[in-house]
Amino acid sequence: MQVFFKQNLAILAVPKTGTTAIEAALKSKADIVFKGRRKHMSAALFDTHCAPFLKAAYKLTPERVAIMREPLEHLRSWFKYRTRDALKGDKRSTRGMRFEDFVKAAVETPTSPFANVGTQHRFLSAKSGEIPLHHIFAYEAQPVFVSFVEQRFGRQIELARINTSPEVDADLSDEMEAAFKAARKDDYALYERVLQAGGHLQLEYG
Repeated sequence: MQVFFKQNLAILAVPKTGTTAIEAALKSKADIVFKGRRKHMSAALFDTHCAPFLKAAYKLTPERVAIMREPLEHLRSWFKYRTRDALKGDKRSTRGMRFEDFVKAAVETPTSPFANVGTQHRFLSAKSGEIPLHHIFAYEAQPVFVSFVEQRFGRQIELARINTSPEVDADLSDEMEAAFKAARKDDYALYERVLQAGGHLQLEYG
């Protein structure tokens, strides 16, 4: 996650939505950069802990920005990412697994460690269900996000391909896809709002 004082922005790092590339492109302009486990601070945690700190310490109330990916593609990216060599032998590894089984495990309760990746809706919302953000962009409409950032920073922004996942087979049956969509109805409802807004959903918050 990065905070920019001059641009009055806080760009949250939703996992598997290209945030590493965003951070690389904007790091020279960031006033605060959260790394490690704090990089992926949820919207609720930002609202509860980080936002009050920024206001008290710097009189800053930045607009909060996040990117959301098509839910099944988001899960597919997690599946591919966890096949990488660095996780070989780890309980989170998906090496040698079918995507079908990964999706099945992801929607089961309790969730197995290898499929425990959370949901975007949970990451982007408070316990009340409210979305404590000002902007949500669709990952699949990247030019819309880039245009927004370029306007705020007054310069051209190029996003490189960084931290890409391995290429592996990730086919899914129609039945399992339907089961996934039913289990992730909140994610799909929010994602549909973003798409209907042209890839940039603006929210009134605070």
